Amino acid sequence: MDGPAQGEAPRFQVHPLRAAVLGEVHARPFQLIEPPRTVLHLAFLTDAAGITADRALLSEMSTRLGLPGPGPAARHVAIPILGGTLRWEQHTEFSTWTFDVRWSARTLPPHPFGPGFRQPGPLMVATRLDLLPEPADLDAALADFDPVSLCVVRLVDGSAIAATDFREDADGFTRYRLFDHSLAPARAGATVQRLLEIETYRTLALLGLPEAQRLGPSVRRIEEGLAHASAAMRESKGLEDDSRLLDELSEYAASLEADVAASAYRFGATRAYYGIVRDRLESVREERIAAYSSISAFLQRRIGPAMRTCQAIEDRQSQLATKLARATSLLRTRVDVEIEQQNRNLLRSMNLRARMQYRLQQTVEGLSIAAVSYYVVSLVAYLAKGAKDAGLPMPEPSVAAAIAVVPVMLLLWLVVRRIRRRHADEDRGDGEV
Repeated sequence: MDGPAQGEAPRFQVHPLRAAVLGEVHARPFQLIEPPRTVLHLAFLTDAAGITADRALLSEMSTRLGLPGPGPAARHVAIPILGGTLRWEQHTEFSTWTFDVRWSARTLPPHPFGPGFRQPGPLMVATRLDLLPEPADLDAALADFDPVSLCVVRLVDGSAIAATDFREDADGFTRYRLFDHSLAPARAGATVQRLLEIETYRTLALLGLPEAQRLGPSVRRIEEGLAHASAAMRESKGLEDDSRLLDELSEYAASLEADVAASAYRFGATRAYYGIVRDRLESVREERIAAYSSISAFLQRRIGPAMRTCQAIEDRQSQLATKLARATSLLRTRVDVEIEQQNRNLLRSMNLRARMQYRLQQTVEGLSIAAVSYYVVSLVAYLAKGAKDAGLPMPEPSVAAAIAVVPVMLLLWLVVRRIRRRHADEDRGDGEV
């Protein structure tokens, strides 16, 4: 086999996913942005139909602008529109539409995509972030925020100041302000993206709280039912009580498994989203400013209890499953023992009946020998009487009958014994097969 020509790179068989894996780290590059700039960020929960609608809408917008539409496998798309850039991204259970534009005014429409925009699913996140030069009077620049929940921190080693109150404005957007002190354009783009991700994932992480609150009464009901069933197990008497308790525990286990299956994805997503929030907070390297709360401290106070509630429900479900399995196993063992005891008593009763039947059969056989012998001897007497009346030399019929009693009974006993032995041999042969 000839090798590659001099200066020519060797050709290797490439894994079909290599391009996707290599391209993933470049799929969401930070944008080079400078103040003043405004970013509108929307996140919609999407199912399979929503993803299809998303791609169709992007294809329409791209066609109007003379641009190629997103491919079927595309997860990140950037489109120049209205003097700015629209960025679309598909995630596991939601999609984001982010529009950034150099804008000097403080007001923007709720979304710049026009009346033909069709949202792919329920709106979950709506955030407006303004990147502005650092003001001379920080307090005056933040006068329109709610002072009760206002969080102000320095980011990226003091090169920027970020502020938010996590409240919606008149358009339904939560607001962030990022004041540039000495941010390079690439660093500014990275900081903006991380702040938007903090807002997105902290909102999505809280989707687990309503699920935990919904499951709380069900978990409590099963816990109380298990405690009642465990107490009843100590006082149960007989197979009927144990079978009823076993059915009750099986119903609790089925209900618990249904709840676990329904909530497993949501609780797993909640943990993942909250982990992303903490990673992003760590990456922006926030520093608290005196007289203001920090973003991480605020979120820890508000989101931390919700995350612990979700974790507590998961832990209670797991512990309940273990306890139910242990109680069910114990009760099933008791039921099995009681059934075995009943079977043993039944076999003992059957054995006693078989023995009695055998004795009765022996008695009946003895009586049957006597009865048959009586009829046979009667026949001998009739035969002797008839022969004597015919003139043959025969003893008296009564004498002939008396002489025939012993031989007839002995002969019948031998016949019955032989038949019984043959049946016994046949039964043994069937048992060996």
